[in-house]
Amino acid sequence: MISITVPETDVTIVQREQEMSANEAPIKPINGFIDIHEIPRDKGGIILFFNKKDELLLAGKARKLRQRVKKHLEDSVSPLKNHRAEVHKISVIIVEDAMEREIYETYIINTMRAKYNTEKAFFENE
Repeated sequence: MISITVPETDVTIVQREQEMSANEAPIKPINGFIDIHEIPRDKGGIILFFNKKDELLLAGKARKLRQRVKKHLEDSVSPLKNHRAEVHKISVIIVEDAMEREIYETYIINTMRAKYNTEKAFFENE
């Protein structure tokens, strides 16, 4: 049997309001997220979208994490497009190797039973 250990999360952001101080410029939120800048721009890895109950909604992989997160939150073809209101937390795991990303994504989708991943799901959603 193969044993897979998913790496620890590198960055997690949650929906929140910006607390303004005197000399601070406002940050334009994307779907309620103002901390997207904390997600690495030029790193590859796994993206996990969670709801307020900490249930996994969608898992995905990307060569450029920040760009892909923005696409999921703004694009009209994302599997999340009709479910963006449910997203409360986004976690990323940095994984540079493309084959490892593929393995981790498929493993996470099936062990954590990602709600909106359909293509790589080997389980029946209730």
